Amino acid sequence: MSHKNREEQTVQEKMHEIIFGAHTTQGWLFDMALLVVIVLSVISNSLETVAGFEDRWKGALFWASWVFTGLFTVEYALRIYCVKKPWRFIFSFWGIVDLLAILPEYLLFLFFSAGGHSSAFSAIRSLRLLRVFRILNLSWFQREGEDLGNAIWRARGKIVVFIMVVLIIVTIAGTIMYDVESTFDPDSKFTSIPMGIYWAIVTMTTVGFGDIVPKTTGGQFISAILILVGYSLIIVPTGFVSAEVLDRKRRRVISTVACPSCLTEDHDDDALFCKYCGGEM
Repeated sequence: MSHKNREEQTVQEKMHEIIFGAHTTQGWLFDMALLVVIVLSVISNSLETVAGFEDRWKGALFWASWVFTGLFTVEYALRIYCVKKPWRFIFSFWGIVDLLAILPEYLLFLFFSAGGHSSAFSAIRSLRLLRVFRILNLSWFQREGEDLGNAIWRARGKIVVFIMVVLIIVTIAGTIMYDVESTFDPDSKFTSIPMGIYWAIVTMTTVGFGDIVPKTTGGQFISAILILVGYSLIIVPTGFVSAEVLDRKRRRVISTVACPSCLTEDHDDDALFCKYCGGEM
């Protein structure tokens, strides 16, 4: 390896430490500056939808949007440059989020109009605020979220059975309600079984839109029973997940440093090598 290559590699490693790590002062400042830019971008994007404000500051908001897009593009390119396996980052969760934060703006500009802009796609940038957990040394929040996701996955069999039971209940309740209401109330809004099933779902989940209500005594009796059943069943999936979480509950100190090779951050604080790919930390 030549002296030049070693120097470039050193610069690449230094950039990785700053961009992907919050354990150094430079890394912390970079991440905090990034969060500020993300917040300003989301605020600017929101103001574009406010009547009056958008008309008065349309030009400024348009150029601000492109300034933010340019900054995010540079950041995205630097992230790809400083990792050892760029494709792993590109197809990772954060890589996809970072790409979606800038790609729609360019696509709209190229294929629709020079002034093309999408507030809906730009809102994806708010997902990048999730990095605050790592920046503020709250990585264990992310771990807790992973534990919750794993608990839901482990309880998937019970949850699927529960959903099937709920679907059977709302189908039966919606069918009975349709028969009762359409028979005894000529002006009933229960015009079909699917409409009855829709009412049963809304009632069972205690949402209660009120767009369709039973008018007959029999229908009101069925409605009361379904509400009680809904209150009883709503805690069932929570119990499944809680049991799995308690069964696998554990706490440990983890580092905010991302592995240069596989980009994972879930490492022990004193780890020298990545436990996922074996690369040097």
